[in-house]
Amino acid sequence: MTWLAILVAAAGCYLLKLAGLSVPPRVLERPLVERVADLIPVALLAALVAVQVVGSGHHLVLDARALGLAVAVVLLLLRAPFLAVVFGAALAAALVRLL
Repeated sequence: MTWLAILVAAAGCYLLKLAGLSVPPRVLERPLVERVADLIPVALLAALVAVQVVGSGHHLVLDARALGLAVAVVLLLLRAPFLAVVFGAALAAALVRLL
């Protein structure tokens, strides 16, 4: 049963990829499609960050991770380098956990 599920999932992934490659270029060149395609990765990344920061199992949790995210947002708004953003957020979360 497990192998059947793996094979079905693999076939589904292949067909989904094939469907994406089969879209005619004139459809992909439309301004609306280009705009949406540019924004989808940003929305997915934001959703992943939100789930990782405020989720713990089936519960919402506000802890040191939320403060680390807030520090990262402030540093990004100040146009700090990426490493400064990462280390600043980690330092803020570590200091809150230490307390």
